[in-house]
Amino acid sequence: MIKFISWNIDSINAALTSESARAVLSRKVLETIQNENADIIAIQETKLPATGPSKKHLEELDKYFPDYQIEWVSSLPPARKGYAGTMVLYRKGMEASVSVPRIGAPDTMDDEGRLLTVEFKNFYFVNVYTPNAGDGLKRLAERQKWDVAYADYLSQLNQNKPLVACGDFNVAHEEIDLANPASNHMSAGFTDEERAGFTNLLSRGFVDTFRHLHGDVRDVYSWWAQRIRTSKINNSGWRIDYFLVSDCIKDKVVRSEMLDSGDRQDHAPLVLELDI
Repeated sequence: MIKFISWNIDSINAALTSESARAVLSRKVLETIQNENADIIAIQETKLPATGPSKKHLEELDKYFPDYQIEWVSSLPPARKGYAGTMVLYRKGMEASVSVPRIGAPDTMDDEGRLLTVEFKNFYFVNVYTPNAGDGLKRLAERQKWDVAYADYLSQLNQNKPLVACGDFNVAHEEIDLANPASNHMSAGFTDEERAGFTNLLSRGFVDTFRHLHGDVRDVYSWWAQRIRTSKINNSGWRIDYFLVSDCIKDKVVRSEMLDSGDRQDHAPLVLELDI
């Protein structure tokens, strides 16, 4: 059995070094993740500088996750500083090969640290922080090109061996994946274009593990807007974070769910267990 965790942390520095109320809540989430004792942990939106985690960051991470190898990729010029970024932690002793793929994405997306792939003996593990279409959908056209390039990339990997792909995909796929679909059809993350992009991705040979196990269960979300103070209290959320697996290993999925993130709004961690 292998256990995976995925979480959009929204700034490692803030979570590990700040004393704000939100940082305290973030550290409680890290404790929840720690208690799951996962083999592989994916983190999105690290917001680290091009040089990566500092000595202080690594020391703090080691308190939660000792004996893990840490791999990371950050935003690099010409992309914005301290933007996006991804990280993977896996148990030391696991044989792995790490790559930072460039998928031919538009604009500066290939330089924003959005993809990190770790190849293990029996599968690929791909951590993604998918670009947001943005306010006013100003980046929707680029986002559509990203979706095609990302689907092509996963499809190529899938020809070699099965894969697990996880992260913040910034899209609620179906109407049951958000609390208020009727009022959000023109909102970033629920446009027809983004939803079609995700449908296309799944059609290339992948399964949404949460839906695979739980069917059409409703009112289960992975993200609640920070801007709306009551979003989590009212469970007015979206499911935009996923664990996908290759079709050929979907019957190996034994657990796929969200972890309790307490009072912290924004993203909840996901857990996946595979019987491989």
